[in-house]
Amino acid sequence: MPKEIFMPKLSSTMRVGTLLRWFKEEGEPVEIGEPLFEIMTDKINIEVESYDSGILLKKYYEPEAEIPVNQVIGYIGKPGEKVPDEPPAPGSGPAESPRGQEGTSIEEQGAADHQPEDEIRKVRATPAARALARKAGVDLGKISGSGPRGRIQRKDVEQYLEAAGTKPKATPLAQKIAKEEQVDLRAISGTGSGGKIMKRDVLEAVRASEQQRTEKREEIRKPLSGLRKVVANRMAQSAFTAPHVTLSTDIDMAKAVEMRQSLLPVIEKQTGLRLTYTDILIKAAATALKRFPEVNVHFENDEVVSRDEVNVGMAVAVKDGLLVPVIKNADKKGLAAICAEAKDLSKRAREQKLLPDDLKGSTFTISNLGMYPIDVFTPIINLPEIAILGVGRIQEKPVVIGGEIVIRPMMTASLSFDHRVIDGAPAAEFLAEIKRILENPLEMIV
Repeated sequence: MPKEIFMPKLSSTMRVGTLLRWFKEEGEPVEIGEPLFEIMTDKINIEVESYDSGILLKKYYEPEAEIPVNQVIGYIGKPGEKVPDEPPAPGSGPAESPRGQEGTSIEEQGAADHQPEDEIRKVRATPAARALARKAGVDLGKISGSGPRGRIQRKDVEQYLEAAGTKPKATPLAQKIAKEEQVDLRAISGTGSGGKIMKRDVLEAVRASEQQRTEKREEIRKPLSGLRKVVANRMAQSAFTAPHVTLSTDIDMAKAVEMRQSLLPVIEKQTGLRLTYTDILIKAAATALKRFPEVNVHFENDEVVSRDEVNVGMAVAVKDGLLVPVIKNADKKGLAAICAEAKDLSKRAREQKLLPDDLKGSTFTISNLGMYPIDVFTPIINLPEIAILGVGRIQEKPVVIGGEIVIRPMMTASLSFDHRVIDGAPAAEFLAEIKRILENPLEMIV
């Protein structure tokens, strides 16, 4: 009996996975434990291994498809075994019974409750198919789709155009030039016998196109997808859900700079790595969070959830987005351990090799832009946390100490907090504690 291949649910918050690629084609053998396909979820890429051996009988979805968790995306079985032409509808078969009713497609999820009838009946087509249909002036409603659940693909549009006899007549040389210059022959009027498109017609079209591009700059539109789309959705949710208030303070980093210089050779000898200010900030924040447990909480479903662990997330810039790997139990770790763990997580984040557990459980986040010429910024809270610390560069500035103007290495720290959960006074006290720790940093390593 054929075995279903499901879109796995890899975390409690996962609802949808984006299929990045298949490692096998239909008809190829598959072994247990062999990578079968790759998905993106929770901001990371995951290779999913096969739980069965046999032949890959069916693939229902192509790369870039967004698929609900527990939805059947294919079948593995013995050669010749019959499988459905389309993926089973949610709740229609035994495959769904142990997994609830989450197996709807992105376009259909919640349609009955939230979308009008005309949206439900909207023609389903890939972006490439829509682009070609628009260019050719073809109504997608007249085309039958060959993709999953009748989705129209580019090849369906091409076949429709050929069947409709819209392929223009052109000389071989004209066709060659049009292909090289990426010119659509259907948009060219031929001057040859019987309207045949000649070389001169294509060259004239190329010149006209270049002139048009010179006279009018074309807009390039690129829809959000993958990690960038995930980041965009989460930032919007935080900004429009949690009432942000941001407090800022200037911190004298002179003693922190001295401590780092003293510890550099010690930690480098022990770990082979260089201690950074981000490592020091993580330890300082963890120390302050231990003393202010009311900040070390989550806000979920109108409930404040207290956490025993102090887990500090650090924002890491990666291609097309942002990841927040987590230093767990940061208050119990020394600077050498934090340095080693932070370097490992940052490296694997940039290489897209983080595991789901690396991104879970943070109770507070730090965003450090000190490597750029940035002094102050307003960070957005990483929900369901209630606060985030943003820090800028360390810069020598004149300050007044004991009635005298002196030059000190100063850094501005900004704390954004969720005003639903915490008020300004306790948030200010927490930020003041971070300032005090960084200006007297030896206490956090004893």
